[in-house]
Amino acid sequence: MAIRDILLLGNPRLYERSIECKSADDVERIARDLQDTLLDFREKHGFGRAIAAPQVGERKRMIFMFINEPVVFINPVLRPVGEPDMTVWDDCMSFPGLLVRVKRYSVCKIAYYDLKWQKHHALFRDDLSELIQHEYDHLDGILVVQRAVDNRSFALESQRKWLKSKNF
Repeated sequence: MAIRDILLLGNPRLYERSIECKSADDVERIARDLQDTLLDFREKHGFGRAIAAPQVGERKRMIFMFINEPVVFINPVLRPVGEPDMTVWDDCMSFPGLLVRVKRYSVCKIAYYDLKWQKHHALFRDDLSELIQHEYDHLDGILVVQRAVDNRSFALESQRKWLKSKNF
C-alpha cells in the first residue's frame, strides 16, 4: 500500500504538462499508488471518484477512476462532443473545501490504454463526462480554478446550501 501526498493548490508542479507513458514505465505501481491514495482520501474526506497522476507528483498521462470498479486510463485522448452546455460546481482533491463553477461538455469520448496495453474507447455523459474532463485537464497542467466561469464562481463547500437556493 502506497498512499501518496496529494499536491495542493499553489504547488507549481500541478501546472506542468504530463508526458506519455511508455510500456517500460512503472504504470502498475503508479496505478496502485493512485488507487491507494484515492481510497484513503475518500475515507478521510467523503468524496473522490478519480485522481490523475500529476496530483501525486507523477508527470505521466494516467488517470485512475473508481466508480463501480477501478479503471486505469493510460495515455488518454479526450474528444468533447458538441459545445460546452453544462454548468457545474466542481471540487478537487488538490483543494478540498473549495468549489468552482465551470462549463463542461455533457458528452465526451475518450480513447485510452489499460494496464495490459489494450486500447479502449468510452463515451461519458453528464457527471462522468465532467469528471473525466476535470482529470484530463490535470494531465495538461490545467486546474479547475483556471476554468472558472467568472470571478464569482468560487465558494466554500460549507456554503453549498446557498448555491442551490440561489441557483448559482
